[in-house]
Amino acid sequence: MPPDQNTPKSVNAIETNDLSVTLSRLPILRSISVEVAQGEAVALMGTNGSGKTTLVRALLKLIPFQRGSIRLFGTDLGQFKDWARIGYVPQRAEIQYPQARVSEVISTGLLARRQLFRPRTRSQSAQIKAALEQVGMADRVNYPYRRLSSGQQQRVLIARALVSQAELLIMDEPLAGVDLDSQAQLAEILAGLKRDGNTMLIVLHETGPLEPMLDRQIVLRDGRVLPSSIPVQAAPHGHETSPRAANPLLPGILDRRH
Repeated sequence: MPPDQNTPKSVNAIETNDLSVTLSRLPILRSISVEVAQGEAVALMGTNGSGKTTLVRALLKLIPFQRGSIRLFGTDLGQFKDWARIGYVPQRAEIQYPQARVSEVISTGLLARRQLFRPRTRSQSAQIKAALEQVGMADRVNYPYRRLSSGQQQRVLIARALVSQAELLIMDEPLAGVDLDSQAQLAEILAGLKRDGNTMLIVLHETGPLEPMLDRQIVLRDGRVLPSSIPVQAAPHGHETSPRAANPLLPGILDRRH
């Protein structure tokens, strides 16, 4: 979804200044200052334990930070309310829908715009169809989610993030566990979303087929941002602990309490 025409172009989608996070008395993020402009596709890279997931959790208001600031679309995190503008795409392993159909999975992404337990309106059903069309899955609207391939499941999770007409997509390892052909399909879909004006922050271990669409990389090591001129060695595929804690301001973005 293209950025709101009423939003000044100079306002960054994400901006942190001197951000520091300590968990269980251990410093995890150390003076992180980063910016992601509207319309950019930025890779958040680093080995396991570098602080990538902690930064994502802080951006989504799932954990507190002890110093610094976070601004989303120019608004301080403490005052930010319009969570429907942000779509979170977790790792597939973090999302379990054993009995749900594709349309039901995607409808959870509408919870930021509708009340829980209310039936979907005709307009919301149209939004689900449109989101599926964006990822080339319109013919699977009533298909059981668990019977989809790994690549198809990932496309459904992207549609789930898009259904609220989100402008900023935050994705956690969208290529993990996905075969090469599906990776290429996902790269094409994400490149199309970028052309449409979406902003993306994508957690990656290696850029792979996404490299041509990326504007730049933010590389973390030991909780600090490396200068962009320093290359990072690709790490084996793995994952840090993904955000699961529930946030009352983010219905539909996260599904499980932990």
